[in-house]
Amino acid sequence: MSCQCGSASKDERFVKIDQILDQNGRDESFLIQNLEQIQHILGYLPEDVQAYLAEAMGIPLSKVYGVVTFYSLFTTEPIGKHKISICLGTACYVKGAGEILAEFEKQLKIKVGETTPDGRFTLTACRCLGACGLAPVLNVNGKVFGRLTTDDIAGILAQFE
Repeated sequence: MSCQCGSASKDERFVKIDQILDQNGRDESFLIQNLEQIQHILGYLPEDVQAYLAEAMGIPLSKVYGVVTFYSLFTTEPIGKHKISICLGTACYVKGAGEILAEFEKQLKIKVGETTPDGRFTLTACRCLGACGLAPVLNVNGKVFGRLTTDDIAGILAQFE
């Protein structure tokens, strides 16, 4: 059963959402699972998608928005093809993670939480990557880089050109 939200010519994103809901279920207990799959397909969870999902699942928009903004794995803004996450935990910070972060901001010409205009890189910070022995560390698309210096940044970016 598809949501009859909106006009007769439905946005392709909403058709995909209906397919996910038909597969997983429309019960509120499937909200996080549905959000994960929608974000995997769209890359992020914009407001209109959250509103559509809320109506299609028969739950308040505030519930959907609350879950999206509570869990760090969800994003309401598009992210770049390559997500760079720099650890700012104690061990990494003491060993120079702040300088590493500043160098990424300089070379990418963006601040933490932003995406480059070409959509290639998103720069984020986190509290721990669990690799304290390699401090300072960062993660790019699941690949961990450790024992970093600011001189390493250009080479890391070049790997993801």
